[in-house]
Amino acid sequence: MADEVTQPRPEGEEEIEDIQIMLSSEANPVSVRHLKSDEISKLVKIPGIVIAASAIRAKATKITLQCRSCKNYMPNLPINPGLEGYVMPRRCNTDQAGRPKCPLDPFFIVPDKCKCVDFQILKLQESPEEVPNGEMPRHMQLYCDRDLCEKVVPGNRVTVIGVYSIKKAGAVSKRTRKDKVAVGIRNPYIRVVGIEVDTEKQGRSTFAPVTPQEEEEFRRVAADPNVYETIAKSIAPSIYGSIDIKKAIACLLMGGSRKRLPDGLIRRGDINLLLLGDPGTAKSQLLKFVEKVSPIGVYTSGKGSSAAGLTASVMRDPASRNFIMEGGAMVLADGGVVCIDEFDKMREDDRVAIHEAMEQQTISIAKAGITTTLNSRASVLAAANSVYGRWDDTKGDDNIDFMPTILSRFDMIFIVKDEHDETKDMRLAKHVMNVHVNAKQVTHQPSEGELSLNFLKKYIGYTRNTCGPRISDKAANKLKNRYVLMRSGTRAHEMETDKKTNIPITVRQLEAIIRISESLAKMQLKPFANEDHVEEALRLFQVSTLEAARTGNLAGVEGFTTQEDQEELGRIEKQLKRRFAIGSQVSEHCIVQDFLRQKYPERSIFKVLHLMMRRGEIQYRMQRKMLYRIK
Repeated sequence: MADEVTQPRPEGEEEIEDIQIMLSSEANPVSVRHLKSDEISKLVKIPGIVIAASAIRAKATKITLQCRSCKNYMPNLPINPGLEGYVMPRRCNTDQAGRPKCPLDPFFIVPDKCKCVDFQILKLQESPEEVPNGEMPRHMQLYCDRDLCEKVVPGNRVTVIGVYSIKKAGAVSKRTRKDKVAVGIRNPYIRVVGIEVDTEKQGRSTFAPVTPQEEEEFRRVAADPNVYETIAKSIAPSIYGSIDIKKAIACLLMGGSRKRLPDGLIRRGDINLLLLGDPGTAKSQLLKFVEKVSPIGVYTSGKGSSAAGLTASVMRDPASRNFIMEGGAMVLADGGVVCIDEFDKMREDDRVAIHEAMEQQTISIAKAGITTTLNSRASVLAAANSVYGRWDDTKGDDNIDFMPTILSRFDMIFIVKDEHDETKDMRLAKHVMNVHVNAKQVTHQPSEGELSLNFLKKYIGYTRNTCGPRISDKAANKLKNRYVLMRSGTRAHEMETDKKTNIPITVRQLEAIIRISESLAKMQLKPFANEDHVEEALRLFQVSTLEAARTGNLAGVEGFTTQEDQEELGRIEKQLKRRFAIGSQVSEHCIVQDFLRQKYPERSIFKVLHLMMRRGEIQYRMQRKMLYRIK
């Protein structure tokens, strides 16, 4: 390549096109926080996540100066690449007989005679898994020019090769008179000469290339008929029980298959899971484990997360004063898992922000003149407590303070209760004692039938990259028949479930079962999901969402309200509005007793009062004894 560029050109072809060489390296990457002053002007390789990208601007590579006094030109002055800038000459050395010398600083740039290239500034952040506990992630500015512009978007995981460079610190305000402090201080940045995007177009995290020995080991594990049980056992082995929840988490980590339809629409393949229930049932511990074992994992807490922090924010760049966009947790976890703890403590406005990200897997932004769409192809694992702290079976769906729109986006919803059972409590206490006694061991030694954390992480990355199963024809027919059976509410299904439910499942839940079936096939590295996978997916859905719906805990969720319930609630509300006019008040006790005498269930009465209060139609007064009607 070098010989071809430098060899003499034929006559008439002296001008050659600019050539940009992209460098790659097999060297081990270095973390941003380990770059010191010794590395200045050396080639470095660093990994990270791009969290912001500026607009493309022009930078001069050769400039032409003209003297204001004598109109003399200084053509084609080269400018160093990067952000160092150029120092203008202060004197014009042109000697002209009979004319006075030119004054100081006579030159100005002639824009029409300058040669420019495109450049873009990126902001790189350390990968979350590399940040030590209790420390802030470090950032680094990247300078990309020519063909390296617009190679990446915020949210991409990249490995950058470039020259570790320095530039002058930003100008200090003259009012503070602290200019002298900044003398000799330089800000680092990286002049990029090669960039590798680690996140593929399908939104799957690329994994370090596996050796043939590792691949053989993965195939051997996948061929084991008990691989599903083994993976479930290997998830948070220090937590006792909750085997169905662990199986559901295994499905979430593997994920289904993302599908692009002929009309251009995309069906998500990622599985969303919600854990609802009592405190002290190891929900947060499961979330922490999933963050560790997932190839890309982001953990956040509900109260400490805002809508902008979860999705994306628009900020003003201090250097250019232009607006730039920074991706939030859902964007940074593109191709992985977002774990949201204390989901119930989030403000409703912030929770609404992730609706689009959970179903469409994109985040649309229209702020400050920036209109764009970012990818957030991530699974969501959320944990929440009951409204009353502990789960109250007598309150039914009043335990949940979520909108039906957000609940219907979860493929599986588990109600986790801390039930009292002497035999179970004894086994649990014994397990906890063993965990504490063996806590001094530096590393957890996997017991028989378990996989180690590192192996499980590699296996998950390998399956997500190499396997994209589809549901087989036989399995599709079986699922279709079960779907029709469950929708119709036939006598056979009523006898099986001992409860009349008109619509226990909707199309959104049907797609969830398909995704779970595909994830089960992915665990075994199979190209098609068979009937056994569909059977297990239906069982998981049965013990999670349908079980919660049967006990009346999800009566407000889309697809889980019976027709009789809806009619009953409508009758109570109509009678209640007829009972007292707008602007009047009445005792709550009298209202409840009156409806109880008419044989209405107490739960339905309080449900209507709760709904009317949320809509702002009534409110409590006088220490919650009286009901006042507003509208």
